[in-house]
Amino acid sequence: MATDGFAVRDRRVYPDLPPAPLADLVSKAHEAAWPVWLDPGPRMLRDVLDLSRLQAARALAILTWLAEAHTPDDVAWLLSPRRLTGPRQDRMYGEAARLPDPVLNLVVANWTWVQSTPHGGRVTAPYLAGTAYPDDGYAAAHAAITLAQIHERHPEARPALSVAWAACRTAADWCKAAELRAAHGGDAPVFAYPRGPDPVTTGMRPWIARLLKLV
Repeated sequence: MATDGFAVRDRRVYPDLPPAPLADLVSKAHEAAWPVWLDPGPRMLRDVLDLSRLQAARALAILTWLAEAHTPDDVAWLLSPRRLTGPRQDRMYGEAARLPDPVLNLVVANWTWVQSTPHGGRVTAPYLAGTAYPDDGYAAAHAAITLAQIHERHPEARPALSVAWAACRTAADWCKAAELRAAHGGDAPVFAYPRGPDPVTTGMRPWIARLLKLV
């Protein structure tokens, strides 16, 4: 099966090289204001959950564009750091809803895998922090420690952090696979971790179920 921006063979996704502006958008969208110090109050946890939702929806929208090989003329609305609400939320969710199932399956596989490993915090925290602060090692290190502590101390935050990681990681790995194909001439599939156990949807935050089409 082939579409505008990728092919599927044996359940693996083989991406075409995206336009340069779209590839640049992938790394730009990873940048987020993850906290760099731990606040024991409830506000930080709410902020992390909101930011996880923003990053997940943002990355899934970009994955849709990668799959369609289409770069929108206006991306300012996508990169805004404001809390995801109202028409902007509807627009971002609408873009994510078009994501083809083979590509969404990669995100779900990564999401379930990282939740099934006992080292999930050690996987998600440094990735999210390092890609959020690519030019500031000090901030990246502090954010990685903070996110790891949140992951350890607040089990209710783990699914949200995990889906943000899975969506962002899949978009980045899409570009890496496309670059390998362009550089070496052979097909390279998008990397994905082995799928873990199916999630329990009862009590899951509605936005996770909606974005990942679990219901």
